[in-house]
Formats: sequence, structure tokens, C-alpha cells
Amino acid sequence: MTNKFKFFLSHLALSAILSLVIMAVVFFVWYPFPLARATGVSTIFLMLLAIDMLLGPLLGFFVYKSGKKTLKLDLAVVIVIQLSAMFYGFFNIFEGRPVWIVYNVDRFDLIRANDIETKANNYLGPKYAAIQLSQNNSQRNTDLFNEVIGGVALTQQPNRYVPLEKVKKDIEFRARKLSELKNYNINVDFNSLTRNYSEADSWVPLKANVKNMVVLVNKKQGRVVGIVDLRPWNE
Repeated sequence: MTNKFKFFLSHLALSAILSLVIMAVVFFVWYPFPLARATGVSTIFLMLLAIDMLLGPLLGFFVYKSGKKTLKLDLAVVIVIQLSAMFYGFFNIFEGRPVWIVYNVDRFDLIRANDIETKANNYLGPKYAAIQLSQNNSQRNTDLFNEVIGGVALTQQPNRYVPLEKVKKDIEFRARKLSELKNYNINVDFNSLTRNYSEADSWVPLKANVKNMVVLVNKKQGRVVGIVDLRPWNE
């Protein structure tokens, strides 16, 4: 086996290991299933994977030539380009990760890191919270003005979040029957759904930036059971 081919295999193996580590962080920590589909990050990650696992090692393979005076410099440039592309893609995925799933009136809103200004975000996966509308008319008018004119919704203001338990009665009142999911999901296996999420007795829509989904809840306890890749309305 030539040195050129050995370098290519070593480069490919290291790229694969690094990609697997990144994949684990992205899909098991930042974008737990099925939020990767809800945000559309899967497509971006596959592009990143193609660049880092194929382009880098292939460039190294074509550049490699035994005895070449500038070999170390050329390979260093290839690796720097590869790592830069990886860092850029990884950073964008990091900035777009879901950090909050916020109950808002009659639905949950998926809030990403780049949707809010504060840096006090969650780094180990999204957390649940809720919004309570102010009882003060002046404050409600201010909130409405900020959303309409300033483009900053209450769900984008973590300082206004309250624990999900605070809106237990709202969830209990507004949550929908599981049977209603059949109206928007023709092929849903209702028996399988109730078997896999036996504690769920109702559901609430989840508004996401790419694909809207369904949050299964136990309205009697006011808690979330899970998120499923089903449609909450006709799309």
C-alpha cells in the first residue's frame, strides 16, 4: 500500500470519527428526534457531512505526492480548509438549535437560539416553558406594540417565561382529543400511537420553522409526554 493511499485512509477515518462525534451531539443533544425534521437541520448536516468526509480526504489524496517539497504545507492547507468548513457549518447548526419549546395561548412555539437575543440559552437540549399574558392592560398593549412594530414576540423573551405548571389549566382547557389527529394525518396508526404514548390523553400543536408537529400531553397532569412527527392542521 502506497503512502498516498495510507494517508487517504487515515484522513478519511479521522474525518469519519469527527463527523460521528458531531452527529451524536447534533441529533441526540441539540436536535432530539423529531426536532431535526421540524427545523430542517438534517439537510444542512448532510451537506456538511459530504464536505468534511469526502471533499477533505479527496483533496488530500490529489495533493499528496511523495517527495514533494511543499507536501506538508499543501496538506496543512487542505486540513485548515476542511476544519474551517466544518466549524462554519457546525456553528450555524449550533446557532439554529432549539433552546425552548414555549406554550403560547393554544400551541407550543419552537424557539431557536438565533430567535432570541439573550445568551442564557440551553446547551443540552431544548427545555419547556410557557407564556402568561399580563393582566395589566398597559403591559398587554406594550407587548402587542413590541410584536407588531418591533417584531419581538413574547415567546422570544425568556424573561417572560414561566414554568409549564403555571399554565396547567390552560393546557387542560385547550388541548385537543387524540382522535382529532386523524383529521390531518390520514395514515396515522392510532393504535400504535396510543400504545407507544400510553400516558398521553390529548395533544397541542407545535409551530416550527420548517415542519409543524404535534406535542402529546397529559392534560390532567399538565405535562408533556412527547413530540411526534404528525401534522397539527392541514398543510
